[in-house]
Amino acid sequence: MQAVMVIPRGSEKLLTQRVAGIPLLERVLATAMRAGVRELVLFWPCEIDPALWDEAAESPLLRGLETVKLDSFPFDPQRIRSWYAIRALLKHDILWLPWNFVTSSRILAAIELSTTLPSIWSKPVRLTKELLGRNKQGGAISVPQIEGVCIHSREDVRSAERFLIAKSGKPTDGIYSTFNRKLSRPFVRALTHTGITPNMVTLAGLVVGIISAFMYSRGFYLASVVGAVLFFVSGLIDEMDGMLARLTFRESVFGTWFEGFVDNATYLLLFSGITAGLYRQYGERELIWGIALIAGCLLSVCVVAMQRRALTPPDRPNEYSARINRLMETDVNPLSRIARQLHIFIKKGVAVHYVLLFTVVGGLQIFLRLAAISANLTWTIALYFTSRFTRKHRTAAVEPLQSTT
Repeated sequence: MQAVMVIPRGSEKLLTQRVAGIPLLERVLATAMRAGVRELVLFWPCEIDPALWDEAAESPLLRGLETVKLDSFPFDPQRIRSWYAIRALLKHDILWLPWNFVTSSRILAAIELSTTLPSIWSKPVRLTKELLGRNKQGGAISVPQIEGVCIHSREDVRSAERFLIAKSGKPTDGIYSTFNRKLSRPFVRALTHTGITPNMVTLAGLVVGIISAFMYSRGFYLASVVGAVLFFVSGLIDEMDGMLARLTFRESVFGTWFEGFVDNATYLLLFSGITAGLYRQYGERELIWGIALIAGCLLSVCVVAMQRRALTPPDRPNEYSARINRLMETDVNPLSRIARQLHIFIKKGVAVHYVLLFTVVGGLQIFLRLAAISANLTWTIALYFTSRFTRKHRTAAVEPLQSTT
C-alpha cells in the first residue's frame, strides 16, 4: 500500500513531540507500516529543516519504507488538480495519512476503500487512483469514521497516549485480561517515558514470581495470602510487558519466547511453593498431588511448545493464541467446543484471579487437586489437537494474521 502525507508549515515542534515515548512523525509512519504501507509520497515544506526528516527516516522503526520526498510543492488534498499533478507517482491503492493522526495499526488496517472523497481530510482515508480520476470537481460528501486522536497540542498528546494504551490489548482478550489491563494502564503509560524495555518488565515479573513462591512455601495462611497477592501482581506485569512492547513497537521473537518462558517458570515456581507449603502443613499426600501437578505442567509446556512450532511461522510466534482460538472456533469436533470453554483458564491473566480466590478462602488443598487434574488434561488435549490441526493444515500455507497492536 502507498501512503500520501503532507507536513504543514509551523509543525516542527509537534513532529518531534513524543507520544508514548515515540516522536509523533515516527509513530504515525510506523503505525502505517504495520498496517501494510510500504511506500510514502511525502510533501515537506522548505520552511522546516530537512534534517528533521533525515533523522526520522534513519529510525529503525521506519526501516524498509520507500519514500518520495517533494519539497515546496503546494499540495492540497481537497483540490483534484493537486492529485492530478502527482498522478504519475500514485499506485492503485492509496492511503491518505494525516501527519498528526494517532491511532493503532489494527484500526488503520481495517479501513475500507472509500467510494467518495471525504469532506474532511483530518483522518486517514483509503482511496483508489481511479476514484481520484472520476471526481474531477472534488467536493466531498463523506467523513471518515476512524478512531484516533489528532495532535494539535500537548493536551492532545495526553489524550492520544490514553487512547493508545486503551487499544494496546489483543482482540482475543476476555473479561479477565481486559480487567487486568485496565489496572495496568497508568503504569504502562509511565513506562513509555522511561528507558525500561519490555524484556526488563518481563524479568521483573519473574522476580515477583520467585518471591511469591517463597511466601507460599512458608506454609501458613498469612504468608500464602501475601504470595497470592504477589502472584496477582506478576500477572499484571505479564500484561504490562506486552502492552509496552506494542506501544513502543518492540515486539520480537525473542520477547515472545522470553515472556512464555517466564510465564511457565512462574507457574512451576508457584506450584512448587504451594506444594512445599501444604506438605509442611498436611503431610505426604499433598506432596503426591504436587508432583502430579508439576509433572502435568511440564508436559503441558512441552506439548504447547510443539503445537506453537507447528501452527505458527518461526518469525511470528506471538500469533499462536489467535491461531489456536480460530482453529477451535471453526472446528466441528465436540471436543473443540469443550476445550474452547476451558482454554481461557490456562491463561495466566485468568489463573491469577482464581489463585488469589482459593488462597484467601483457605482452599489451597482443593486448588492443588483441581490444578493437578487440569494440568494433565491440558497436555493430553493439547497433544490431540496438535495431531488433529497439524494434519488438517499440513498442506495449507500459513498466512500472516492481521496486526494486533
